[in-house]
Amino acid sequence: MSAAADPRLPWHLRFRAALSESPALWWSFLYFFCLLSGYYVLRPVREAMGASHDVEAVFPPGMIAFFAARGLPLQEFTLQVLFTCTFLIMVLLQPVYGALVSRYPRRVFLPVIYGFFIATLLLFYVLFDSGVPGRGMAFFLWITVFNLFAVAVFWSFMADVYGNAEARAYYGYIGAAGTVGAFLGPILTRSLVERVGIAQLMLVSAGFLGVCMVCILRLRAWAVLRERERRLASGEVPMGGEVLAGLKLIAREPLLRWLAVLVLLGVGVGTLLYNEQAAIARRFYPDPEARTAYYATLDLAVNALTLVVQLFVTRWLLSRFGIAPALLIPGFAILLGYAALAASPLPAIVAVVQVVTRSSEFSLAKPARETIYTRVGREWRYKAGAAIDTVIYRGGDLTFVWLHKLLSGLGSKAVFGAGVLLAASLTFGAWRLLREERTLPAERGAD
Repeated sequence: MSAAADPRLPWHLRFRAALSESPALWWSFLYFFCLLSGYYVLRPVREAMGASHDVEAVFPPGMIAFFAARGLPLQEFTLQVLFTCTFLIMVLLQPVYGALVSRYPRRVFLPVIYGFFIATLLLFYVLFDSGVPGRGMAFFLWITVFNLFAVAVFWSFMADVYGNAEARAYYGYIGAAGTVGAFLGPILTRSLVERVGIAQLMLVSAGFLGVCMVCILRLRAWAVLRERERRLASGEVPMGGEVLAGLKLIAREPLLRWLAVLVLLGVGVGTLLYNEQAAIARRFYPDPEARTAYYATLDLAVNALTLVVQLFVTRWLLSRFGIAPALLIPGFAILLGYAALAASPLPAIVAVVQVVTRSSEFSLAKPARETIYTRVGREWRYKAGAAIDTVIYRGGDLTFVWLHKLLSGLGSKAVFGAGVLLAASLTFGAWRLLREERTLPAERGAD
């Protein structure tokens, strides 16, 4: 047993041993730190746009006129319209992404994806600096796509660099590095937004993504070395296969289907809470800067709990007990939270359950799911995994944002009662996924 995986050692000694055993960890830490720093600088801007009263800042004039001509108050359907458009964009982008990863090697498609996001951030700097109408909708859609694709690609790449045993020992630490970045992002936003304005935040985020590009180039060497040593399919040649292979694999493979179900239900419990939170923010924070600061504070609370769990719980659970507790504990916690909300839907309890829901996903459920991808082939990781994290994820957003609109007319207790059912189904889905996961080999062999 390596020192990094020895449960008898204190966590800080295991952490030092992990760094000495795997120099690639330094670059993985920096990569995820900068990726989430860049995202969390911008996330409060997205949340503020989704909860904005200024419909002209969010939607383009043509869309406002279209809804007005039909007697529909666009302001009352802000999130529903945004999530519907997001899902449609995901569906359109999935074959583009599939073609990119099928026809080009890893050394090409990874820098291209991040280069695209950097270029569009520079464009948003111009849009926000000029006050172009409809900038809010464009930015909301863009950052949602950025978050899902950029993070999905990160974890797929990590499965090229690390094996299953390494993933269980290291993913908690890598996640903690990202959480520290997620801490820094809202702090920067709260410090800068009222001084320099929203437009300048785009340049800050672009700088973080530039560092991510450097990390990708450095980590490539370790991915190539591991593939050669274990005779795995090389990521330095085009993957080949069908453009829509990811969706077909999900339909065909039980393991991937249950992974998709788990993500779908996780999105459901999160979306119901998100919409209640947006209603509260609109009511108590009418000013966009104050609303942005509110969301930044909530992100800080989520990230604080996430970091504590990642440093002291995640690695210990994954290394000693496997992925079962990391998948089942969040389901039970969310079930209890929704039961409390159904009994007493107070704003403070909504905030607490939101923190628990998001932090348990980031610190436990997500790392546990990602270790599964270290034991399957590259097409499962880059295509099926990305399809689950984009199309399935946003399909869940679309479904549950409209379900919330329907249930909200019956009151908060109806919303949270539906959440109890979703949380119970989430726990059942985790149990079924664990049954399928046991059929995988302990380590991925030659692809």
